[in-house]
Amino acid sequence: MPKKNSPPGKSLEPAIIREQPITETLELNYMPYAMSVIVSRAIPEIDGFKPSQRKLLYTMYKMGLISGSRTKSANIVGQTMRLNPHGDGPIYETMVRLSTGNEALLAPFVDSKGNFSKVYFRDTQYAASRYTEAKLSKICEELFGDIDKDAVDFSDNYDGTMKEPVLLPSAFPNVLVSANMGIAVGMATNICGFNLQEVCSAAIARIKNPNTDLLSVLPAPDFPTGGELLYDRDALSKIYETGRGSFKVQAKWRFVKEQNLVEVYEIPYSATVEQIIDRIRELYKDSKVKDISDARDESDLKGLKIAIELKRGADPDKVMRRLMKLTPLRDSFSCNFNILIAGSPKVLGVGEILDEWTAWRTETVRRRVFSDLTKKREKLHLLKGLGKILLDIDKAIAIIRETEREDEVVPNLMIGFGIDETQAEYVAEIRLRNINREYILKRTKEISSLEAEITDLADIVSNKSRIVNIIVNELTAISKKFGTPRRTEIVSNADENDAAPEEDLSEDYPVTLFVSKHGYFKKITPMSLRMSGEQKYKEDDSELLRIETSNLADIIVFTDNHKAYKAKVSDFADSRASVLGDYLPAKLGFDDGENFISLIATIDYTESSLFAFANGKAARVPLESYATKTNRKKLLAAYNDKSPLRALICFKEDVELAAFDTAGRALVFSTAQLSPKFSRDTQGVQVMSLRAKTELAAVLPLSDSGIESPSGYRAANLPAAGKRFTAQFKIDV
Repeated sequence: MPKKNSPPGKSLEPAIIREQPITETLELNYMPYAMSVIVSRAIPEIDGFKPSQRKLLYTMYKMGLISGSRTKSANIVGQTMRLNPHGDGPIYETMVRLSTGNEALLAPFVDSKGNFSKVYFRDTQYAASRYTEAKLSKICEELFGDIDKDAVDFSDNYDGTMKEPVLLPSAFPNVLVSANMGIAVGMATNICGFNLQEVCSAAIARIKNPNTDLLSVLPAPDFPTGGELLYDRDALSKIYETGRGSFKVQAKWRFVKEQNLVEVYEIPYSATVEQIIDRIRELYKDSKVKDISDARDESDLKGLKIAIELKRGADPDKVMRRLMKLTPLRDSFSCNFNILIAGSPKVLGVGEILDEWTAWRTETVRRRVFSDLTKKREKLHLLKGLGKILLDIDKAIAIIRETEREDEVVPNLMIGFGIDETQAEYVAEIRLRNINREYILKRTKEISSLEAEITDLADIVSNKSRIVNIIVNELTAISKKFGTPRRTEIVSNADENDAAPEEDLSEDYPVTLFVSKHGYFKKITPMSLRMSGEQKYKEDDSELLRIETSNLADIIVFTDNHKAYKAKVSDFADSRASVLGDYLPAKLGFDDGENFISLIATIDYTESSLFAFANGKAARVPLESYATKTNRKKLLAAYNDKSPLRALICFKEDVELAAFDTAGRALVFSTAQLSPKFSRDTQGVQVMSLRAKTELAAVLPLSDSGIESPSGYRAANLPAAGKRFTAQFKIDV
């Protein structure tokens, strides 16, 4: 109890703190949140929709917007909040993505009017919901056609005041047609879109032959923003099989000769206009692309257009090849086909998704047919009761007229004609004007046709092959009615185009590279070098390498983490002797704790490199092993990690080297004695035989070793122990 004079509402007793194991906290607090995000927010289900999308579309369906005129988006958003309690902002964003105006989907479900922005704009905002209008597009008829026939389950909304569908009975594999992306807890999904006609054809082919080659009927993904897909059959086969992988899409462009500019009119789905223009301007500013004078957005009501002005005499093909390499004009789309199947997330390949959809659609069609069968059986039952009335209409009228109490009419009809309560209720509700032989004859004539329909429907319910035929026929009709040509063109020779060496449009001139032991890098032109004085380094730093090469050369930077980082000399600005230069670990993005070891410069990768290790082994690796066809900047396993690296030497032709161990012995050998190994992480061969507790300390060019009479240190065969080096020689290990 609080003390008598303590402030009101405050207790002076100590608070009770209960220790809770972290595992219990995760189980009770975090896991329910994680499951909610996965199951109820971020991951789509087999109908192709996330819960927020499904709630929006169902609300619009209940508002009668599938056939009526458009209404204000704000009205739709307000109604949707009965199912989706997450606020009007997220609901409207969901509508924007599903709209025809935003162009994010190949088959948009919302017929929009007003400014809904565009998926390929990053900075352009859509208009507020009070200004725009929307209704459901025609293709939604294929989503809701079976919704009122018990084709899918319904559940309570968040406050239990109304029902909503668990799934929408989509008559086509929308999960593959509509692109979808979501980030959950510990997992994500990224599904690319496919052409509606091709998806329907693939579904039909898969139903008829589970072993069909899907790539023959579903050749590649398709995107509403168009572009060119760089066809790689192996990469697509992996995606189709596992649901994971990536492929590349590049922009479409044309050269306007009269204005000396390039017009980009289709871009990759994952890129935006602003992102592309910003990157082009950045390249121009850094002098990496010098044949461009301006890049601007000229998009209008006719569609997307990025104008790239070229300088006089520039080759548009070379410029665009360069830009494709360095900007999002060519971009990769990473696939992760993560879908909720029966409430559990699963990563499925395209074939598996089609199989799951077919199984689910088979059940929805069976339920729809069974619903029709039940209704027709009920109707037949009523008509058979009405047929018995036909035998004696006067008797029925007499029973009704002579019954004193209203609640006794139905029981008396049941007794008088031998019918059940349902039939009697139906007869009793017939209007007086319809109690005539003509009306009853017309109704009872339906009995024979109903019986035939019921027999047919019952056969469909019990015959899976007939249900499958219905699905195939519906897919064929949908493909014919709503199908559109591909928007993304497939470039069949993508392998050769993508593997072609990059055109470097930088200027070619001689430079001298200075690299310090700490990893500071300077590129100095001959004129600047003649005019400069002593090279500037930090107090505890000094020159490690001085290399004469070209501005178009590549550099390969090696680290103590057995990695190599690649860059172009042209990526670095011209420097002076009086500055420290670029710090390579920061410039190239070294990992934490990773340190610079050495650097190699090459123009054509015809040189060889020698790696000497503390265990006395040496590996001769041709530099072509480091030449990559793609634009990779970081190479893992760049050299062997079994023993510390003691020396790295690059040579064009075979040279003589001197190896020293920590016991003061020296060995002279030639690189010609080592066979080249094309595996970068090769262990090499034993060069120097080492005694116990002795290591290889250094390997130097013979001219820098201080050995005046090398013949005494040479060995005819390797490995060799070498000879004690009598001259004073200090080695840093």
